Amino acid sequence: MTQKTIILRSSWQVVNIGDIAHTPGVLQLLKAYLPEVEVILWASEDFSDEVRDMIHRRFPHLSIVMGSIGTDGRATNCELQEAVDRSVFVLHGSGPLLVGHEDMIAYTKHTGKSFGVFGITYGGYNESNWPEMKTILSQAKFIYFRDSVSLEKALGDGITSPLMKFGPDGAFAVDLRDEQRAQAFLAANELYEGQFLCCVVRNRYTPFWKVKNVPFNEEKHAYNELMKEQDHADIRQAIIEVVRQTSLKVLVCPEDMTQMELSKEMLINKLPDDIKTRVVWREEFWLPDEAISVYIRSAGLFGSEMHSPIMCIGHGIPAIVCRWKEQSTKGWMWQDIGLGEWLFDLDQKEDRQRIVPAVCQLALHPEEARDKARAAKARVDIHYQEMVRTLKQELDKL
Repeated sequence: MTQKTIILRSSWQVVNIGDIAHTPGVLQLLKAYLPEVEVILWASEDFSDEVRDMIHRRFPHLSIVMGSIGTDGRATNCELQEAVDRSVFVLHGSGPLLVGHEDMIAYTKHTGKSFGVFGITYGGYNESNWPEMKTILSQAKFIYFRDSVSLEKALGDGITSPLMKFGPDGAFAVDLRDEQRAQAFLAANELYEGQFLCCVVRNRYTPFWKVKNVPFNEEKHAYNELMKEQDHADIRQAIIEVVRQTSLKVLVCPEDMTQMELSKEMLINKLPDDIKTRVVWREEFWLPDEAISVYIRSAGLFGSEMHSPIMCIGHGIPAIVCRWKEQSTKGWMWQDIGLGEWLFDLDQKEDRQRIVPAVCQLALHPEEARDKARAAKARVDIHYQEMVRTLKQELDKL
C-alpha cells in the first residue's frame, strides 16, 4: 500500500518555549501512534535555524516547508507546492486558536482535501466576530479543544464540525532533551536532582515589542505595571516559604524571552538577602530541550505560565498554574485533567491566599504530588490515543 502523507501545520513563534513545544509534541504523537504515515511540517515564517536544528535532532528525517498558498491556488515556493500535492490531509497543531486558519481556508479551497485540529483554544481572540473562522472550523473533520470552556463556547457559537471534543495540548507529549546543556547548568548552580523547585512568571500582556518587530503598546504596558505587584507577591512569598520551610532551592527560569528581566525585577530583587542564597536566577533564554531536561530533575514547578507546567505534567512532574482574566481559557485544562487543586485565579483574593500553602504542600510532600502528576499524565495519554485514532479513521477513508 502506498504510504500516505499528511502535513502538520504548526510552529507559531519562537520567542516562547511553549509555542515551540506544540510542534515536537504533536510530531511525537504521530511518530508513536501513526509511524506508517509520512509527516511534513508546514512551519511559520519565523521558524529559526536554532529551532529547526533542535527538532531535526529528534526527528532527523522530517521534511520542513514554509510559505503560503496564494489566491491562484499555487504555493509561494516549490517545496510547499510539492508537499501540498503529495498530502492527503492537513492536521492543524495545537495553539491559542486556529492560528493557521488562512492556510486551512486556502488548502481546502484549492485542493478539495480535508483537515482536522488537535488541541486548540477557542474564544480568546474574539473569534466569534470572525465570520471566516466559524466557517472554516465548521469544515474541519474533527476539532479537539484543549480546554472544555473552549469546547462549550464553540458549540454555543454554532460551529458544526462533525466531531468536537476535549483533547489536550500537544505540548504534553514533548520528549526533547539536551542533557549536556542541562547538566552543565545544574552543576554550575549546584542544583541537584529532586532538590529544587522551578518558578516561571509572566506579565499580564507579553511585551512583544521588546523581542519582536511590533509597536510599543502603551495601554498594555501601563496595565502590566499596574498589576505586576499583585501578580507576583504571592508567588514571591511562596519562594520565601519554600526556602524557609524546606531544604529545597528554587530556580527562577523563563518561558519567553521577556521573562528574565521581569523575574529579576519582581522576584529576585525583592527577596530577603537570606533567601537569595538558595534561589537561582536563569538570566538566559533556553529552548524546550534544555528546559525539559532541567524540569524532569526538579521536584516540581509553580508560577503564572502554562506550557512549562504542561511539559512538566507530561513527564509526571508536579506543576501549579496561576492565571488571570487576560489569559485565554487554556488554564482550565488543569480542571479537565484532574488538577483543579493546582489551578489558581490571581484575580481572586481567595485564590491568591491559597498559593503559598499549595506550593509548600507540594514541596513538603513530593511523593503525593508526583502521584497526582502521574495520574494527570495518564488521563492525557488516554485522550491522546483517542485523538490519534480519530485521525487514523479519517486517513483510512482516503
